[in-house]
Amino acid sequence: MSITRTDVEHVANLARLELSEQEKEQFEGQLNAILKYAEKLNELQTDDVEPTTHVLPVYNVMRDDAIRESVSNETALRNAPEDEDGQFKVPAVLE
Repeated sequence: MSITRTDVEHVANLARLELSEQEKEQFEGQLNAILKYAEKLNELQTDDVEPTTHVLPVYNVMRDDAIRESVSNETALRNAPEDEDGQFKVPAVLE
């Protein structure tokens, strides 16, 4: 697979970029070089490599969920600048 001038122009259009002819040529070359480098991965023998999601052993460091009593509505609203009908009252963001 290779990147064409049309591909560069399409991506530039999507990104709302205006590129000069020199920049289009430069990006075309750079993107093709990246793809050529990535194609080297196809040369690797990976049949005996076990799939992993992380290179290091990862374990959950979070505590177990435990059911416990929640904060009461009155306590939660105690420091609220304004409340109305048992809820936080905030300025409207839509008109």
